[in-house]
Amino acid sequence: MTGVPEVHTDDDLADLLLTALASSGLELVDGDVLVVSSKVVSKSLGLWADGADHTAAVAAQTVRVVAERRAGDRVTQVVQAVAGPVMAAAGVDASNTGGRDDVLVLPADPDAEADRLRLTLLAATGLQRLGVVLSDTAGRPWRAGQTDFALGASGLEVLDDLRGGVDADGRPLHVTARAVADELAAAADLVKGKTDAVPATVVRGSRWASADAGPGARALLRHGPTDWFGLGSVEAVRSALGTAPGTAASLEDGIPSVAPEPVADRLGRAVAVALRGASEAGVDVGSRGGAGSGAATAADTHELRVSAPSGYELGVAVARLQVALWGESLHAEAPAEVDGLEATLTVTERRWT
Repeated sequence: MTGVPEVHTDDDLADLLLTALASSGLELVDGDVLVVSSKVVSKSLGLWADGADHTAAVAAQTVRVVAERRAGDRVTQVVQAVAGPVMAAAGVDASNTGGRDDVLVLPADPDAEADRLRLTLLAATGLQRLGVVLSDTAGRPWRAGQTDFALGASGLEVLDDLRGGVDADGRPLHVTARAVADELAAAADLVKGKTDAVPATVVRGSRWASADAGPGARALLRHGPTDWFGLGSVEAVRSALGTAPGTAASLEDGIPSVAPEPVADRLGRAVAVALRGASEAGVDVGSRGGAGSGAATAADTHELRVSAPSGYELGVAVARLQVALWGESLHAEAPAEVDGLEATLTVTERRWT
C-alpha cells in the first residue's frame, strides 16, 4: 500500500490508511487482513523516547533480560519486552523515525491497538470480517537474519492448531500448530520491505479473518514453564551460579562479547562467576605462557590452580569452576583425587560436536 504519509502524534491512522488505499484505486473487502507496521502505530500514539539515552529507553521497556553481549563499549540485550515478545533491545528502534533523533518504543498492549484500529476500520467501511496484524521485526534462535512477526492481532485466527489431526499420509499430528499471524506478517513484509516507506499491506483470500477479535497475538507467546529457552545458554549457566543477566553482578563479572575472545578473558569471567559462591577459595589464573596456573601446557590447554581452607570448600570451588568454564565454552578436567587443599584443573576448549 503506497501513499501513506509520514505519521505524526495523534494522526488518525485508520483515515490515513483508507485514503492511501483509495488513492491506489483499492478498497478493503470482507475477509481481508491488513498488516500494518507497528512503527506507524507507535508514531500515531506518540511513543517516543530520548534517543540520547538508548540504554534507559530499553530498560524502561524491559520485563526481564534473557541474554546480553558486549559490543565495544555498548551492551546489547535480548529481553522480554513490556509489549510481550522476547526480542533484541525490547523493540526500541531508531530506524525510519522520520528524521528525528529520538527512538520509538512499542505499544504496551499491541493486541488492544490492533483491535482499536480494526473496529475503526469496520465502522468506516461497513465490513463484517477484517483481520488486523501489527507487525514488527525480530531475529530467531538458530537462524540468521530477521523476519517480521505478529506483534499484535485482532479479527484473526492467529494459530492453526493441527494437533489431533493427521498428515497427508494419515499419520497423527501431535505437535503441529501453524503460527498463521506470524506467517501473514512475514509474507506482507515481502511487499512492505524495510526501505521503501510502505507501512501497510492488504492480504486477500487468506480465509483467516474472523468476525470477532480473537485471542490476539499474545496467545502465541511462550513465557514461564512453557518457554524452553527462557535464558540464553551462557546466561542460564551464569544465573545458576548467581550472576544473572541485566544485574550489577553481571557487569562486575564481565559480559561476553559478540566477537570471539581470547581464552584469558573467558577464564577471567569464569573465575569471577565461580568465586561468587566460593569466596574463601583462591584461583591462580596466572598469565599465558608463565609458570603455574593459566599457563599453556599444550597448544590448546591451560591450567588453573585452586586452593581453599577446607576440603569441602575446595570441592565447592572446583565444581563451580567447572560449571562456569563450561558456560564460556571451556572444559575443565579435575583430578580424581587431591593431596591437601589444592587442586589443578586442566582447561581446554569445549567441543561442540
